[in-house]
Amino acid sequence: MKTTIDAGIIGGSGLYQIDGVTIVDEVSVKTPWGMPSDIITIAEIDGVRAGFLPRHGRGHFILPHEINYRANIAALKMLGAGQIIAFSAVGSLKDRIKPLDFVIPDQIIDRTKSRISTFFGDGIVAHIAFADPFCSRLHELILVAAQQLNIPMHTNEILICMEGPAFSTRAESHLYRSWQAGVINMSTLPEAKLAREAEMCYAVICMSTDYDCWKEDEEHVTVDMVVNNLNKNAANAKALIKHLVPLLKQERTCACKEAIKYAIMTDSTKQPQKQKKKLKAILPHYFS
Repeated sequence: MKTTIDAGIIGGSGLYQIDGVTIVDEVSVKTPWGMPSDIITIAEIDGVRAGFLPRHGRGHFILPHEINYRANIAALKMLGAGQIIAFSAVGSLKDRIKPLDFVIPDQIIDRTKSRISTFFGDGIVAHIAFADPFCSRLHELILVAAQQLNIPMHTNEILICMEGPAFSTRAESHLYRSWQAGVINMSTLPEAKLAREAEMCYAVICMSTDYDCWKEDEEHVTVDMVVNNLNKNAANAKALIKHLVPLLKQERTCACKEAIKYAIMTDSTKQPQKQKKKLKAILPHYFS
């Protein structure tokens, strides 16, 4: 029988190594958009199966702009996942968001430049609604799990997604602060947009590792600083996953599951068969 999952977890390669969690399988998924970042590890937690995908590959060898985001999202959807919890290291743009704090952003500003951000095109046009880029249902479940563990969680923050791979200049950092943004990373887009196109619930849990470079009395962000604080955050992240995954068996009642219902603009008689075949892999209800 084909291995199926209830949810996808995107993040670091060690997040699935959790005490008491049963590893069910490891699968390699070929998608119409190529191969995902790595093998997907499937684990079962209280009867709920989650597929863990290291965004940058095991050993962290893929730059943010080199990630095959379409293949990552498609692979999880093709395994049956209807929802994704993503984890990401972020820089803080506010005093009150300290290194090692956790944040759930509810808005995002796109500062990427060279990434393919849609499954559509090549003869089929679609425009999804993206006013609210993250799933509010998942946010509620994340907060429940965090409260069970007494993990403080900042909410109602704006996330900046920058291109990278270099960190921000000081001028850029101050600009983003003037926009009232709370945190910054390099990987949530186009991940969140593609998840919406695939009609998947998506939320990102941000783990603050540094103060970017705006804070004059703090050491400027370095790779060593990020890695050290990310390792410190790993224990809380794993505990959160263990409490959160069982909650994901609840019925999806949000609009994410019908995001494409009114988004496709191209007349069915004009849709190229080759592109329809690719889209059928993730959206079988719309393309046959």
